[in-house]
Amino acid sequence: MNLEEKLKQLPNEAGVYQYFDEKGKLLYIGKAKILKNRVKSYFKFTPKLLPADKLSPRIYKMITEVKSLEWIVVPNEHDALILENSLIKQLKPKYNILLRDDKTYPYIYINFNENFPRLEITRRVLKEKNIKYFGPYSTGARDMLDSIYEIVPLVQKKSCIKGKEACLFYQIKKCFAPCEGKISKEEYSKLVDNALNYIYNKNKLISKLTKKMEEYSNEFRFEEAMKLRDRIKTIEKSQIQTGMDLATNENIDLFAIKIKDTKAVLVRMFFRDGKLASSNHNYIKPNKEDITIDIQEAYERAIINYYDNEIPVLPDEIIITTELEEKDEIENFIKEKFSKKIPIITPKRGKKKEILNVALDNCNELLRLSSVKDTSSVYSQLKQLFNLDKVPNRFECFDNSHMMGQATVGAMVTWEEKFEKGDFRHYNLESKDEYSQMRETLLRRVESFEKNPAPDMWVIDGGETLLKLAIDIRNSCGVNLDIVAIAKEKLDFKAHRAKGSAKDIIFFENNGIVEKLDLLPSDKRLQFIQRLRDEAHRFAISFHKKQKRKEDTQISLLQIKGIGEAKMKKLLLYFGTFENIKNSSLEELKDVLNEKDAMLIINYFKTLEG
Repeated sequence: MNLEEKLKQLPNEAGVYQYFDEKGKLLYIGKAKILKNRVKSYFKFTPKLLPADKLSPRIYKMITEVKSLEWIVVPNEHDALILENSLIKQLKPKYNILLRDDKTYPYIYINFNENFPRLEITRRVLKEKNIKYFGPYSTGARDMLDSIYEIVPLVQKKSCIKGKEACLFYQIKKCFAPCEGKISKEEYSKLVDNALNYIYNKNKLISKLTKKMEEYSNEFRFEEAMKLRDRIKTIEKSQIQTGMDLATNENIDLFAIKIKDTKAVLVRMFFRDGKLASSNHNYIKPNKEDITIDIQEAYERAIINYYDNEIPVLPDEIIITTELEEKDEIENFIKEKFSKKIPIITPKRGKKKEILNVALDNCNELLRLSSVKDTSSVYSQLKQLFNLDKVPNRFECFDNSHMMGQATVGAMVTWEEKFEKGDFRHYNLESKDEYSQMRETLLRRVESFEKNPAPDMWVIDGGETLLKLAIDIRNSCGVNLDIVAIAKEKLDFKAHRAKGSAKDIIFFENNGIVEKLDLLPSDKRLQFIQRLRDEAHRFAISFHKKQKRKEDTQISLLQIKGIGEAKMKKLLLYFGTFENIKNSSLEELKDVLNEKDAMLIINYFKTLEG
């Protein structure tokens, strides 16, 4: 069925539509209140089927490439918006605007229901009432928390308060031992107020840390001083210095987008109780380099992506720099999700307008710095080398590890300007051969695309066969994703590798054909891919060793003299896992076995650790 016939079959219902090119590659995903009206508006039908007049240059170019169309009918416009957002994140269509950072941000919180509350980190809304949240923080939350616990003698660990006697933290004067009643609730609440003051006033915290860093330096404790220096830098990066607050107690989320040529930048600022809690930014890049960015779609993607997560602290309003055409629709989306009406406004004067201007100034500076960096970046060189449609910025590299079929694991490392260790992933695998192991690893990753969208490029530790496997998996799920593989050259390979002289060969796809590159060892592009491969290998090996030790411990545990299989089954039935058995006290073990057997197990693990 040709495109014109397909257009005639469009329903008068809400839904999501998808455009494809002549090769079946996904071009664009959109939503519609009435599919028939929305999709037909892209075309004119006489004298023949052509792109409609008055389309933006980006959409006009896209429509000229459309050869086929599919759609999904949903009950209403709200569901269409949610499905559209989900599909765009998973499939990365060529002409849609893509935003990387739509994860749930960490919050610092304190639970005032507890007698002696402590500060902790969460990424979700907790069920209890009387909890105070601070954030969101794009960076620096853990550093702030660690610093506060060093300065203020709060209960240091969650397990401490459950103990019946003062521990090491009391002895080193980092806790006043409420577990032994050495501090009253009233006195402890003053410590809490002091800790919270450091969260409300980051400059005070930074000043305290700077003083401590100088003390360490004067005492020639340079390593500790450097750790504090790095911590101070991380905390400082968590917010833009505005030099102002709102002079109110409002909670406000600000989104500012600035476009320059084919690149844009998004700055988010989060005000809590009238003060700037944190800020962050992301570059917005189309999936093809010569495509311009639409400001309306960019704001829509930014707002929907952010509020499609759990939000512990909702704003009173959202402020942006541009009036939205589909503002009502987005406000309804937020209201449906959180049962709260949050207006989206564009202030024209006053403090809020001033803060928007600060955000836009930061956008301009970020775009300036980005253009300087992009002209000579290794990413641009990779685009040219592999004949890619766009410059890759986010990479995922995969490797597997095992020993004689034992403790088989897969590993994924992530790079975006640096190794993003929080996004590294391990996979316990069932497969026995290298091909099946990589297949299992990549399929596990594909399953998580909805929560963690695909990167710009996969790097596979392997040769042509594994590259083709990755391409098949990519094609089966329809995502736009570039893939390369890196493998050792196979020339008299046993002797060659033993001497450490085997060269790395790069495999990549070029218009559907797999090609290989033999680059010089000094080539920066090769060195970058090698760096990703080496980190994935290190990460896989470290997890493999951990799993192997775990397996060995479990096997040897079954061989403890005096502990037979029946007793071991009894322990597992009671404790659930070997790890729980290992961490059990003598009294707990005696509840299952006799004292002699319990002592055998305790002494066994002491010997292992010793």
